[in-house]
Amino acid sequence: MLNRKDQRLRRSRQTRARIALQNVARLMVFRSNTHIYASVVSDCGSKVLASASTVEKEMRTQLGAAGKGANTEAAALIGKRIAERAKAAGIEKVAFDRSGFAYHGRVKALAEAAREAGLQF
Repeated sequence: MLNRKDQRLRRSRQTRARIALQNVARLMVFRSNTHIYASVVSDCGSKVLASASTVEKEMRTQLGAAGKGANTEAAALIGKRIAERAKAAGIEKVAFDRSGFAYHGRVKALAEAAREAGLQF
């Protein structure tokens, strides 16, 4: 019997196998109970091209108290920020890798903010 973490990791492996066939950079998202992280990884999967998270010092000051990184507003800020950094690195098109998390709440807010800021996926 798989626990919740193993189920999520199983879903993420399936997604990554499909994304690997597309030969595009992937926007990878991880969410914890207190923070959200986003990275743009090269199509060969070995190099991080851009990253953003609610752990960064300037983001923490922008969000206020230390525990404010776990809401949809923070996720939207990270989505906008990762899109800006990806475009600065010369990446316009990515595949969205939600790492097995449901496309709901913070993950959805991050994705929609990245799309509005100009990333295509």
